[in-house]
Amino acid sequence: MLSRKNMPLDAMRHASCFTLKRVAALLLVGMLPAVCPAEEYVDLQTDRDAFTPSTHTVKPGTVLTEGSYVYIDNRSGPPTNSYPELLCRIGASDRIEWRIGGSYVDNGGGYLVTNAEGGAGRSDGTVAYESNVLYGFKASTTEQHDWTPKSCLIVEAFTPTSGDFFGTTPVVTYAFGWQSTTGWQLDAAVRYAYSEGEQAWFNKWSPSVVLRIPVSERWEVHAEYFGSYTDGLPNEEASPFFSPGTHYLLTKNLEIGIRFGWGLTNDAASFFSDAGFGVRF
Repeated sequence: MLSRKNMPLDAMRHASCFTLKRVAALLLVGMLPAVCPAEEYVDLQTDRDAFTPSTHTVKPGTVLTEGSYVYIDNRSGPPTNSYPELLCRIGASDRIEWRIGGSYVDNGGGYLVTNAEGGAGRSDGTVAYESNVLYGFKASTTEQHDWTPKSCLIVEAFTPTSGDFFGTTPVVTYAFGWQSTTGWQLDAAVRYAYSEGEQAWFNKWSPSVVLRIPVSERWEVHAEYFGSYTDGLPNEEASPFFSPGTHYLLTKNLEIGIRFGWGLTNDAASFFSDAGFGVRF
């Protein structure tokens, strides 16, 4: 056998080239798991992602915890700060989830831009501080089939633990929507709350519609219209908003997101922002 020293130059080049190809192939094979992860990223279907809640319930044996910090720039009076808007969704069955949570807010004014509820706030320009707990359930009512939408019913109650108001606010939400074959999701909801004001209790209706568009396996954007309309106040209020937003899956069980919006009438806050997270256990 020829030694490497006595090997012809062309043969040495061929052997070196073959060795480099083998090393490159081994490196490529080693990199494949990092480039092509085995786990598929599936949307967590958080409710805090938009004003319109997700039509999905949490799977049994699973807990989805959500939270956010909300800033509202009110047109008159001090701004509103609400946090942590904590919501724990506990899967009870294939169609039912339990919901518990709590939050703290300064200058609540009924919140208006999130799924949380509170007192109507003060009309004298002073800041009111309030905290509450929420409890309830969410039930899947229909599955998408042809023109029948996927839908759900949410029944909740918000009980103050501190603040100017001490009456429990009942809230009922019906949400429905359709998902296209490309992953686009069109959802709508109607929300009713029986809220406590400075003088009396009043009705609050909150319709909404949102278009959710996946950009990638982890990233989604949305555009939403929603509003809050009172019935039973001495001076009725109409507070519609336009709100874009986005969320991103850091891992298959952790989501971060932000939404912001602008009020479209003088009754609505001029601007709000809502930054939050969702984590699944």
